[in-house]
Amino acid sequence: MDIEHMVKMVNEISTFFEGDNGVGEKAANEVANHLRRFWDPRMRKQIIEHFNHGAAGLEDVSRAGVAILAAGGGKHAETDMANLGEGSDSG
Repeated sequence: MDIEHMVKMVNEISTFFEGDNGVGEKAANEVANHLRRFWDPRMRKQIIEHFNHGAAGLEDVSRAGVAILAAGGGKHAETDMANLGEGSDSG
């Protein structure tokens, strides 16, 4: 998928969660949880790679959310990773 489109999507997700949670750690956690729950593993890998190479275009909460995702953190990490385990391609 086109990385510019993915960046735009993450920024839109961040804007949504900022409206509910304000700019900060809670919104960033919600972004990470959303990406973990609803994005294909290949998309998550691609946005993490983009983050690791400078994160161009990602807004602050988006950047923080992807950082949490990259680190494997967030409130649903263990459950969601277990749900992805069977039959998924983790690479």
